[in-house]
Amino acid sequence: MLIAGFPAGAWGTNCYLVAPAAGEECVIIDPGHQAAEGVEEALKKHRLKPVAVILTHGHIDHVASVVPVCGAHDVPAWIHPEDRYMMTDPSMGLGRSIGMPLMGEITVGEPDDVRVLTDGTRLELAGLELSVAHAPGHTKGSVTFQMPETAEIPSVFFSGDLLFAGSIGRTDLPGGDMAEMLDSLARVCLPLDDSTVVLSGHGPQTTIGQERATNPYLREVAAGQGAGPQTPPRRGM
Repeated sequence: MLIAGFPAGAWGTNCYLVAPAAGEECVIIDPGHQAAEGVEEALKKHRLKPVAVILTHGHIDHVASVVPVCGAHDVPAWIHPEDRYMMTDPSMGLGRSIGMPLMGEITVGEPDDVRVLTDGTRLELAGLELSVAHAPGHTKGSVTFQMPETAEIPSVFFSGDLLFAGSIGRTDLPGGDMAEMLDSLARVCLPLDDSTVVLSGHGPQTTIGQERATNPYLREVAAGQGAGPQTPPRRGM
């Protein structure tokens, strides 16, 4: 298994390229602000051929490079329908303009081929199997992707902005909802094995076991006592 990840752009959003091995097909997860160059470098370094872009949610820091990346390789983008509108109007997901200087660096719009992610879908792409879970709270259309455990590696969980190392995604932007976030944490994250590797939208990798033991939000949800601190530290949008 090959997972090549790098933080991109003004918000340090993690973009991931996932393939069975070097020299094979891959999927690209969350090519955000200024990610296109890093994607091309990783494709060349590992001799990968992309077959799809898959998106954890629609915020501009996760989708800003979707159009150039999909266009350069003639591949589709997959997104939950409740977040699709943000691809063409990113300000709607923020409740404000992100500013003209930054907008000048972003190609706003949809790629030619957009496909729909739904809860419980099993994507079979590039020789990989990814299970999709709808996980609203950060946005209405937030999803996660999980790869099954194998004899060689533990399960890998791409959490987007649902779960971070030591924190969770913010809920104060349009479409955010703390009650939905808590439900998603309980329903999507708590059932996962402690050995599951968490690769999130921002920050370092962690494991479900580490977060179950130390993340104040996940601990309080597990204990059935609420949300821990009410305002998560901001990472990304």
